[in-house]
Amino acid sequence: MALSAYNLRRLRYTLLALIGLIGVLYLTWVWQLYSGMRELGDGSKKQLSELVHLLDSVLSRFETIPHVLSTNPVLAEALLNQQDKERITALNLYLEEIRHVTEASDIYLIDALGIAVAASNWQEDYSFIGQDYSFRPYFTDAIAGRQGNYYAVGTASDRRGYYFSFPVLHRGSVLGAIVVKLDVADLEEQAAGVAKAGGYDFIITDPDDIVFASNRDDWRLNSLTQITNNKRNALNATKRYAKRAVKELALQPAYQGATATPGRYRIGQGSAAQDFLETAEDMVKAGWRVHVLTPLAPLYDALRQALLLAATCYGLLLLFTLLQRERRLSLERMQASRDELELRVRERTAALEAANTELKDTQDELIQAAKLTVVGTLSASINHELNQPLAAIRSYTQNTQTLLERDMTDRARANLGIILELTDRLADIVAQFKSFTRKSHGKDSAVDLSECLTQALTIVQPELDKQRVSLKVAQHGHLPSLWCDGTRLQQVLVNLISNAVNAMSQSKGKQLNISLIDGDPLIIRIQDSGPGVRESLMEKIFEPYYTTSERQGLGLGLSISRKIVESMQGQIRLANAAEGGAIFDICLPRPSNDKGQYES
Repeated sequence: MALSAYNLRRLRYTLLALIGLIGVLYLTWVWQLYSGMRELGDGSKKQLSELVHLLDSVLSRFETIPHVLSTNPVLAEALLNQQDKERITALNLYLEEIRHVTEASDIYLIDALGIAVAASNWQEDYSFIGQDYSFRPYFTDAIAGRQGNYYAVGTASDRRGYYFSFPVLHRGSVLGAIVVKLDVADLEEQAAGVAKAGGYDFIITDPDDIVFASNRDDWRLNSLTQITNNKRNALNATKRYAKRAVKELALQPAYQGATATPGRYRIGQGSAAQDFLETAEDMVKAGWRVHVLTPLAPLYDALRQALLLAATCYGLLLLFTLLQRERRLSLERMQASRDELELRVRERTAALEAANTELKDTQDELIQAAKLTVVGTLSASINHELNQPLAAIRSYTQNTQTLLERDMTDRARANLGIILELTDRLADIVAQFKSFTRKSHGKDSAVDLSECLTQALTIVQPELDKQRVSLKVAQHGHLPSLWCDGTRLQQVLVNLISNAVNAMSQSKGKQLNISLIDGDPLIIRIQDSGPGVRESLMEKIFEPYYTTSERQGLGLGLSISRKIVESMQGQIRLANAAEGGAIFDICLPRPSNDKGQYES
């Protein structure tokens, strides 16, 4: 039956309407998908930039810590004296304190063989002490004299960490490495807070495309690419993920690697699978790639709504107008929400920058306070050291006047020579004070121990005569010359001899024995016949400003003497003699030509 013109017209219009509807729906779908993806891409780039900035700021806060710690001579001394349990225990306590201050996960010291000799977690069940880390890249970088950084799962703690390392040097040689570990879980928690506020997910991958940090537990420790035998063998060789199993992430299509444009991926399997827009950026210095994954489900929902909206608007112009107005208002609310989010992120970033600035100012103030403390200590010490040569100059001057009155010019001329030497000594002491303020260790030269002792005795000889002290000097063996600061060594001898004389002030028989003993170490022994030192005061007398003398001393002589001897890699030992009196041993390492020092 032939269709009537009316029916044909209706059919034509229906077909045109359907074609128009299909065209509108198609154009709406294309435009909405394009604009939505572009909008999500722009937002993802901003979110990615903010996330990378957050990660950089956290890493930067820990990056310089190993370098600063490596300058502390305590680390080198511990590596050189690993059998000294007291020194290692003190270093463990020091590292534990630094860990609390810096909020690091762990801090530990590794020797040249890769064995941890001290650690901040020395009291924990998973202590790093004794563990072998020679296979870690951050160790090989540090041993090669470079700063190292590396991500891995701890073999002892089984916790994810990012490691910063720096070589510990001694006389130009690398003795080991100091390592600071940042807990990735803490870093992940901060990033997860920002991601939650931004409504997106994130993953951080290593150079092997393995997810080691994410706000999603089911994504963590999964590989974006296929795990080949070579890749698995390489991971096992470095033990980067310890005993944790690394699986492949269900990802479609296959991961394309680093690209300049955002990519679309479906992650998961079955009904749990989700579509995401992936935007990534490399953190070259850290060796990471940060991925922001924006869920596409809201976009798909918006797409379906737009199609329904377009179909409705196609039929009802008025309703279309109303719906467009509502949509515009909805977009404005979404924009307001994004603006508010960006404002909150900027405020948080500004607060973080302000906190970093305040921390830097506080550090500068602490450094300046430390400098002033050192200057104050040296100012007090120079007063202590000048009194003895000045007293000697006065005594020799009076003696010279008497000799001149008796026309004994030869002996007077000899006294004047001694006074000139004492004057030079005073100039050396003042110069030493200036060098201390410039953080200098003085000028080293070949020092004859016998000559150095003779010069020291010249300064204190008037006091020995005044106190009627019987002096006996003995030398055992052929002593080599020392490569050190002779002025400072002479200062130590004057301090100890003067203390010995003061200690014998109430003794009937005043006997002072000084011995130069060859060996390794070289020993300068000063023994008096005084009452000795109580056991409870053996260490306390070396503290600054502590004195047992009835005279008005500053209590700085022994403290300064110990620091001078320790700067020469030596030590001062104190003991009581069996027959009574105190014995001070100045122990100095025997020099050798292979270390560039003089040897007789």
